[in-house]
Formats: sequence, C-alpha cells, structure tokens
Amino acid sequence: MSTKIFPQDFSQKMVRTALALVLSATFAGSVLAGEREQAKRIHDRLAGVPPSDAVLTAMQADISGGDANAAALKALNNPNFYRVTLKNFITPWTNEAQTTFEPLNDYTATVIGIIRDDYDFRTILYGDILYTANTAGLPPYSPSSNAHYKEMEDRGVNLMTDLVETTQTDPATLNLPAGAAAGVLTTRAAAKAFFVDGTNRAMFRFTMLNHLCNDMEQVKDSSYSPDRVRQDVSRSPGGDSRIYMNACVGCHSGMDPMTQAFAYYDYTYPMNGNEPDYEAGQMVYSGGVVQPKYLQNSNNFEYGYVTPNDNWDNYWRTGRNSALGWDSALTGSGSGASSMGQELAHSDAFARCQVEKVFKAVCLRAPVDATDRAQINTMITTFRGNGYKLKQVFADSAVFCMGN
Repeated sequence: MSTKIFPQDFSQKMVRTALALVLSATFAGSVLAGEREQAKRIHDRLAGVPPSDAVLTAMQADISGGDANAAALKALNNPNFYRVTLKNFITPWTNEAQTTFEPLNDYTATVIGIIRDDYDFRTILYGDILYTANTAGLPPYSPSSNAHYKEMEDRGVNLMTDLVETTQTDPATLNLPAGAAAGVLTTRAAAKAFFVDGTNRAMFRFTMLNHLCNDMEQVKDSSYSPDRVRQDVSRSPGGDSRIYMNACVGCHSGMDPMTQAFAYYDYTYPMNGNEPDYEAGQMVYSGGVVQPKYLQNSNNFEYGYVTPNDNWDNYWRTGRNSALGWDSALTGSGSGASSMGQELAHSDAFARCQVEKVFKAVCLRAPVDATDRAQINTMITTFRGNGYKLKQVFADSAVFCMGN
C-alpha cells in the first residue's frame, strides 16, 4: 500500500531538510575555516574594518607559516585600530556614564599614544605624560577647552601618525608644577568627569573600577580602622549607627586614606547666568593648600578626620584586600596623586584587569571556561614580562580568538 504525502507533511519535510542543510554548512564552515578566514577575523577584530586584498594575503601567508602574531601586528598597523578600536575601548573610562559617545579628549588620546609607542602601560596612572597632535591648523591645546581634540576627531586626524608626546608640566599644556602630574588622573578630561564638585572620591572610585576592575562594593571590608574617615560622613545615617558600622565604614575606611592623595585638585568652571558651563572649566592645583571640598559638611561628625595635606596610606595591604596583589617594592604610603597612582598601577589587580578588558573587547566575550582562563593567565605573564606593553595583549587576544 502506498503512503500518501499531504501538502502539510511535504512542507514540514522541506523545512527540516533546509534547516539540516544550513546547519551542515555552518558546521562545515567552522571546521574548515582556513588561514584566509582566520586572517580576516584577526583584522576585523583589531581594526574594525575589512583588510585590503594585499594585507589579507600577507596575513594569510604569516598564518600559513606558523606566525599568527605577525599577522596580528599587520592588522595593528591599520590607522582604524587607533581611531576606532582604541578610541571606543578607552572612552568609557573617561566619564561617569561609561559611554563611548564622548568626543576624543586628552585622557583618551594619551592612553592611545602610550599604547602606540609601546610604553609601560602602568604609567597611565602616574607619569608626567600627555599626547596632543601636530596636525597643521588645529586649535592649540587649552586647559579650559577640548577644542583641540574635538577638531582632531572631526577632521579624522590619523592618530597613528599625528599624535605627539609632551608633558603635563609643559607651560603650553596643563602647566602643572613638578610632581603634580599623575598620568590620565590629572588630564583635563578626567578632572572634568571626576574632580568636579563632590569630594574627589569619584576619581578614586572610577580609577578602581576602570583600572583594577573592582568597584567599591567588591573591596568593602569593615575590619579596617576608620581613623581616616572624613567629617562629612555621618556616623548615624538616618539616625541608625548600625548602617555606618555595617556598610559605610567598609568603603570609607580604605577609600578615604587613599583619596587624600587628591587633596590639592579641583575642577572649576564659569557660570552662564545661573547655569554652570562645565565645558569651559579647567583643573586647578593648589599645592600645599587642601581644597575646601575636603573640609565641607564638618558638622556631620565633628570628630572625624580633618585632612591636613595630600599624604595617603594604603590600608588594604593587609587583610582581605591584600589579595589585590600590592607591589612589595613599594611602601604603601606617600604624598600626592602620582605615588598613589603608582601604588594602584603596580598591583596584580591592575595587570589582570587590563588583560581581561582587552580579551573581552577583541574576543567579544568574557572568559568562559578553563581554556579561556588559562589564556588570560598566560597573557598576564607575557604582559608583565614584555614591559607592560598593551599592544601585544591585543595581538595575543586576536590570535587566540581567530578560530580553527
């Protein structure tokens, strides 16, 4: 007896057959991805644009010859790695909203320059360094305007070739006194985002979040001494001292002794009528004179700590937060933002944070299994052994995620 095939059955069989063919083709494509596909994936991930046929062929030859790293370095020579990939990678660090939708600024340009020039990446938190552009016709750098960098972006300036290194102590830039520069922490963009108004704790919190991958909740520990918690922190919020003892002190006991390093910094701005003009503001440094914001709201707890200078101490070198891996060659105390930035940048947490951020940006995912975590550890070791050059971490991540 013959089997009848009704239209509905035929339609379902056609769908199943088509789906099987699609899955088969997809699987075969992933298994059979060759050197050319791998080369294109490396280039796309690093430069964000397709390679030319000549570059793709040269990268394919590198991979065929067993040198995928050379292929990745060719992709890093594309100007879009600096103009697009790095700009989008860094920009969220420069604002509290952590958005990429911000114009180029001195913070972002300085990090791009440090990566391009293969400098020790740790110096982003303590070096006397700044990058501007030497492109003809640009507005000069100004400590009270971002016009120099906005014009660079609007004109599509080649950041791979036109960025030039200078210092923050240069009278033509921020004109900071010797010892007051602390890498990106003392750029105009960082000051506008994190020194403006407030208590300067935002600068420390976002430095921890962006560069050690730990927010304050993750390092909160009530076992440390509260002797450096400032007067503005109420010891009985809402009339309940238990809130302070169980929550507030866990962050402030470690944060306030470190944030004291910023005691001489502020971001001031003019007023247009009753409206603040933040875009026309600039960072100020009052060396030797503590900013009033450190002494405000003293009536909240008059027996709290009164900030006398910019001396800082890292209480987290002991206890649970010693797991952040502090450098034993440093003392854990000092004066000013630069030495405090060095304390943070020389930690194990800083190195791990940079590698994990690059891995996620290039591989388009966080590490998910033992293989990924082993790769992260390998790249951290290479990062340290290679003089903390972040460009190589981008190359290593792209090779690892190029596919088989």
